[in-house]
Amino acid sequence: MTIDQAALGRVYLVGAGIGGLDHLTRRAQQVIAQAEVIFYDALVAPEILALAPNAELVCVGKRAGQPSYAQAQINRLLVAAVSQGKSTVRLKSGDPLVFGRAVPELRALVDLDAKVELVPGISSAIAAALFAGIPLTDQVLSYGFGVISGHNLELLDWKALAQLPTLVCLMATANLADLINRLDRSPGTAIALVQNAGMPNQRLWTGTLGNILAQLPPEPIAPTVIIIGTVVDQAAWIRPCLTRFVECADQPLTGKRVLVTRAMGDSYLCLKLQELGAIAIELPTLEILPPDDWQLLDRAIANLSSYQWLVLTSANGVQSFFGRLAAAQLDARALAHLQIAVVGEKTAASLSSYGIRADLVPETFVADALADAFGDLTGQRVLFPRVQSGGREILVEQLTAKGAEVEAIAAYESSCPAAINPSALAAIQSQNLDLITFTSAKTVKHFAQLLNQVTDHTTWNTWIESAQIVAIGPQTAIACQQILGRVDAEAEIFSLDGMVQAILQLVATPFPQHFQN
Repeated sequence: MTIDQAALGRVYLVGAGIGGLDHLTRRAQQVIAQAEVIFYDALVAPEILALAPNAELVCVGKRAGQPSYAQAQINRLLVAAVSQGKSTVRLKSGDPLVFGRAVPELRALVDLDAKVELVPGISSAIAAALFAGIPLTDQVLSYGFGVISGHNLELLDWKALAQLPTLVCLMATANLADLINRLDRSPGTAIALVQNAGMPNQRLWTGTLGNILAQLPPEPIAPTVIIIGTVVDQAAWIRPCLTRFVECADQPLTGKRVLVTRAMGDSYLCLKLQELGAIAIELPTLEILPPDDWQLLDRAIANLSSYQWLVLTSANGVQSFFGRLAAAQLDARALAHLQIAVVGEKTAASLSSYGIRADLVPETFVADALADAFGDLTGQRVLFPRVQSGGREILVEQLTAKGAEVEAIAAYESSCPAAINPSALAAIQSQNLDLITFTSAKTVKHFAQLLNQVTDHTTWNTWIESAQIVAIGPQTAIACQQILGRVDAEAEIFSLDGMVQAILQLVATPFPQHFQN
């Protein structure tokens, strides 16, 4: 058969590294984002798959103890996709050429005469030791190290391996007892097991070859990297200096799977939850867009001298306003005569990033409280850049009642994404989410809108019935009640940090509140 080489798609063998986006290479991000089809291993983090919202995603397994595609079948799928002219990514955890079984796939692609780009990833063989505070090499303790797979232990030269000062073992927890028996080392030799390296739910067990088996839990602990050698003892003084992925088992949210509905590009809440040990799964439910027309806002900026107050109620409003200010060749000096009022810490922080401190920030982060904080506004003009679709109507009404002339102008629009993120959908369908967070009434509405594109309300509501629902404030809680039929917790302080506190209080409850009598 003659193959038209010009018609073949581009193909990339990509290493996804050891965790989420933090440790993914920039080149990997680029090729994933432009992919038309991605064949990925089960260990690849959902947030990495979220970089390719328009790609066809095919999970081929490759996780111990779970169903996987046969290697020959993966080869055929790759060849078929490339032959159809598709931009194809084969996404492997770690590095594609470190126990990644990439050679058979490369041979199939070479036989097709396809051009392949290899994109490296951080291997857990290196990273797991680092995140556990274990130096694989040391001028005195370890002049080098070896890396082995736990499969087919009988094929290895154990006498030679015993001579290495440090040994790293991948995919070996199921055969750990056999590995220890084969390795001709003293029972007092130090050993460490690092589970979920580089992830918020990382765990570490340390001991000796003689006692480590008694310390491990009865359930499987893969994926785990095993490190054997004197260097393991160095973790005792290095780990207290580390700030990430240490003692995660003791964190209050360790292992909790939290779906975070948010605006695209806003990861603050995810980061906060991950610091507390949670597995945060991002679901963009808001897409921030320019308004249909900048004319009214540009006209207001050209006449800033006619206003006495500028009111900003969201970080999006701040960013859009200052973007148009810059477009008009102006900067913060143009606001010197204005007093500025904001709602919420996040809005105040966004304003502060432009070198401006708000004159008025209510203690309660809701529009009602902002209106109450104003005095008499008779004869004063207020510029209020807000979302195009409207909102904060009560604020406009209350400021007007205080005598102000309020000009509410579209500064941005927030819309629902065209489709639900595939990795977030998979997490929802798995029905093992612990919590779902909502930061506005719109995030609730768009959450339902995205799922209604997939199936009916009754079906998807059963997918989330075991998850607890957390709302940022009263209006969001009302939307949860109306659309989801319940809300389990509402932040006392209407901010993202307040949501974190509400979650911490909620997880201390033995059972979901909506299941209790």
